[in-house]
Amino acid sequence: MAVYTEEISALLGRLETSGTTGLSAVAAQERLEKYGSNTLKGEKHKNFFQKFLAQLKDYMVIILIIAAAISFALALIEQSGDFIDSIVIMGIVILNALLGVFQESSAEKALDALKNMSAPFAKIIRDGVAKKIPSSEIVPGDLILLESGDFIPADARLIESASLKCEESALTGESVPAEKDAAAKIAEDAPLGDRINMIYSGCSVAYGRAKAIVTGTGMGSEMGKIAGLLNAARDETTPLQQRLNKLGKNLGILSIIICVFIFILGLFQGQSPVLMFMTAVSLAVAAIPEGLTTVVTLVLSMGVRNMVKRNAIVRRLPAVETLGSTSVICSDKTGTLTQNKMTVMQVWAAGGEICAPGADMPADALKILEYGALCNDGKVQLEGGKETHIGDPTETAIVAAARLAGLDKSGLDSEFRRVAELPFDSDRKLMTTVNMIDGKPYAIVKGGFDVLLPRCASGDSGRAEEVNLSMSGKALRVLAVAFKLLERVPENPSGEELENGLEFAGLIGMIDPPREESRQAIAKCKKAGIKTVMITGDHIVTASAIAKELGILEDGDEAISGRELAMMDEGELAEKVRQYSVYARVSPEDKIKIVRAWQDKGEVVAMTGDGVNDAPALKAADIGCAMGITGTDVAKGAADMVLTDDNFSTIVAAVDGGRAIYDNIKKTIEFLLGSNIGEVLTVFLAMLFGWGSPLLAIQILMVNVVTDAFPAFALGFEPAESDVMERPPIRKNESVFAGGLIPEIIIKGVVVTLCTLAAFWAGARLGHGGISPSEEAGRTMAFLALSLSQLVYAVCTRSRKSLFVTGLWSNMQMIYSFLISLAVILLVTLVPPFNFVFKMAPLVWENWALVSGLALVPFVVSELVKLIKNRPKFSIKR
Repeated sequence: MAVYTEEISALLGRLETSGTTGLSAVAAQERLEKYGSNTLKGEKHKNFFQKFLAQLKDYMVIILIIAAAISFALALIEQSGDFIDSIVIMGIVILNALLGVFQESSAEKALDALKNMSAPFAKIIRDGVAKKIPSSEIVPGDLILLESGDFIPADARLIESASLKCEESALTGESVPAEKDAAAKIAEDAPLGDRINMIYSGCSVAYGRAKAIVTGTGMGSEMGKIAGLLNAARDETTPLQQRLNKLGKNLGILSIIICVFIFILGLFQGQSPVLMFMTAVSLAVAAIPEGLTTVVTLVLSMGVRNMVKRNAIVRRLPAVETLGSTSVICSDKTGTLTQNKMTVMQVWAAGGEICAPGADMPADALKILEYGALCNDGKVQLEGGKETHIGDPTETAIVAAARLAGLDKSGLDSEFRRVAELPFDSDRKLMTTVNMIDGKPYAIVKGGFDVLLPRCASGDSGRAEEVNLSMSGKALRVLAVAFKLLERVPENPSGEELENGLEFAGLIGMIDPPREESRQAIAKCKKAGIKTVMITGDHIVTASAIAKELGILEDGDEAISGRELAMMDEGELAEKVRQYSVYARVSPEDKIKIVRAWQDKGEVVAMTGDGVNDAPALKAADIGCAMGITGTDVAKGAADMVLTDDNFSTIVAAVDGGRAIYDNIKKTIEFLLGSNIGEVLTVFLAMLFGWGSPLLAIQILMVNVVTDAFPAFALGFEPAESDVMERPPIRKNESVFAGGLIPEIIIKGVVVTLCTLAAFWAGARLGHGGISPSEEAGRTMAFLALSLSQLVYAVCTRSRKSLFVTGLWSNMQMIYSFLISLAVILLVTLVPPFNFVFKMAPLVWENWALVSGLALVPFVVSELVKLIKNRPKFSIKR
C-alpha cells in the first residue's frame, strides 16, 4: 500500500512513531545508522591516487617526463652512469604533483566546509520536544513542523495542515504552488502532482503551516529517485578563474614559442641537443602558471572562511569577486539598520515636561510608565545578563522602560492586581485593564492618541496635541494613556462602560532605534564610494527620520513611497534612481524594480531580504543577502550570502573582506607572473647574448617549486590593506590587470632578470676570491640570485605601501614560507650530496656578498616605485 493511501494510524504504527511526540532520540539514532544521512549522493571526490595521476596528465609535465626518459636512455646507451638529471627531474615532477594534490585537497576541503555552513536545518519534534536539527539528520518516522518559507527536508505524509500551499516546481514543473490537505483521500494510481496529502523533499512551503511524518529520506525520496536531474550544488569556477585559465593557455603558447626558439638557438650555438631540449622543456613548465587557478581557489575559499568569523556565510565562490565590486547596498530597515527592538524614548505626563525614561525621571512621568506596564501583557526576562522580550514589541518596550526606571512588572502586577480586562482589538484600537490601586478599582486604558483623546472627559487636550505632534515629528510611535476610578469591579466589562469619561494621563513615544554600528558602517560605505539605500515597509516619515539619523538621507536626497513608485515605469525610475535614498511602504515586488534600475546605471547591487517574496529580488541582485535569524529557508536558498546576525554592518564587513580577497588574488598573480617572466627572460637573453644556458633544467624546476608555490600560497593570508575601504568600488568586469598591474609585473620581471644575468656573468666571466670563472659557478650564482630575489620580491608584493609601513610580522605565513624556501635553497647549494646532484659550485664570501646584494635590488626598486606612486599629489588653487 502506498504511503499516500494508508490510514494515518496504520502509517504511524508501521513506522513505530507518534503523531504528537515523534521519535525518541535513541530510535532516531538507530534509524540514522540504518538508512543513512538524509542527503543525495553527489559526485564522489577523487582519491589520492586519482588526484596524483591527474597532476601528471598536464601536457607540459608529460613532455618533461619524456625528457627525463630520454636523458635516462642516453645515459644507458653512452654508459656514462650520469642518471642524476633524469632522477632529479622525476623527483621534482613527483614533488610538484604532491604539492598540487595538497593544494587541490585543501581547496576541496574548504569548498566542502562552505557547503556545510549553508546546509539547511529542519524543525522536528523528538521525545515530545520541538527542536531544530540539520536536515541531514532527518530519518523516516520523524515528526516535522513546517511554516511559510521553510524548505521541506524529506518526503512526508501530512497529519495536520492549515491553508497549506507548497512550491513543487523543482519536482513537478508546476509553476503555481500546490494546495495541500492532510485529510484528503488519494487514489492508488494518483500521479505525483495529485498526491495532495504528501509533501516532498527539495520543495518549499509557500503559505500556511503543517505537521507531517517523514516517509522517505535521501536517495529514498522522490527527489532522490531523480537525483540525476536535480540541479545539485557543484564546485563553481568563478569568472576570474575562467579568465586566468585563458590567460594561462595564452602564456603557455607564448612560452612554448620562446622555448622552441631557445632550443633552436642553442643548437646553432653548438650546445648539446639533449641539454637544450631539457632546458627548453623545464623553462616552459616553469613559465606556465599552471597552479594559478588552484592558488586563486585557495585564496577565495580561505577568505570566505574568514568571513564566517565576521557573521557572513558566502554560499557561492563567485560572489566573493562581486562583493569587491559592490557599489550600491539596498537594505531593509527593521532589524538590519535598526535594533528590531521598540524602545521608549520620551514620556510625558499631563501638566509636566517631556522626559526620557530612567531612574531620575519625575514622579508624574513615572506614574505613566506604571500605568503602561499594568495595562500590558508583555514580558521582559533577563537570561544570562541579556534581555529577552516576549510579546508585542510595543508592550515589551513599555515594560523595559519601566524596568529601567526601577519598576518591576511582576511586582506591579502583584501589588496592583488585575481584576478585569478588555484585550486589544482592531476595531476599538484600545486595551483596557481594571487594577486594584489603593484598594479601589481603576480602569487603565492605552491606545492610539487620535482614538483615546475623544474618550477623555478631563485633561489638557491642547497641550497633549502639541506633545503628540512633537513626538510624531521625531518619527516616534505615540501611545496615549488614560484612566478613571470605577465604583465597582465590572462583572461583564465592556468598552462602553470602561473606555469613556476618562482622565487623560500622558503620552509614551517609542521607536525602533538605529544600530550604532550601522551608523559607522554607512559612514564607511561613503568613504568606499558605496551608496546606501533604505527599503522598508514602514511609513515614510519614520523611515526618513531613521535614514537622516544614520546619514543615509542627506541634503539633495529624496524619499519615495510605494504608491509613488508604482506610478513610475522602469525607464522613469532608472532616470531618477540616483536621487532616491529611501523607499517606504514598498512591497517585495518593488525591490526587483529598484535593483534593475540601479543595474541599468551600471551599478553592482547588494540587496537584503528575509521573506519568501524577497527571493526573486535576492536572485535579481548581484549579491543577494538573506537574514540568518529572521530569514526563511527560501530566502537563504536564493541568496549569495547569509548574514548570521541580520546586521547591516556585516554586509559592509563582507564587502571589506571581498575587496581584501581580490587584492590578495592580484598580489598572487603579480608575484607568479613576474617570477615567470624573470625566469623566461633570463634564459632567453643569456642564449641571445651567446652566454649559454644560465640555468640547468633541474635548477629551473627547483626554483619553480621552492620560490613560486610557497610564497604564492602565503600571499593569500595577507591582512586587508588599511585603505581598502577608502578606494572606489572595483568596476564591473574590470580586468584583474587594471590599475597598472602589467607595468609592475614587467618591471619586477625585468629587475629579477637583470640581477640573475649579472650574477651569471660575474660567476662565469669574472670569478672571485681565487675561484676561476666557470659556467658551473655562473649557474650557481644565477640560481641563488634568481631564487633569493624572487623570495624578496614575494615579500615586497605584500602591500602597495612601503615595507617600513606595513612591517614584516603582520603575515606570519609569509615569514614561514620565506624561511622554508630559504632553507631549501641553502640545502641544495651547500650540503652534500644535494649540491652535487644540482651541480652547484662552491662559492666564497665575495660570491655570497654579490648574490645577496643583487637579491636585495628588487626590494630597493620596489620601495622606489612605491615611493613614486604614493607621493602626495599637490595642486595649485586658482
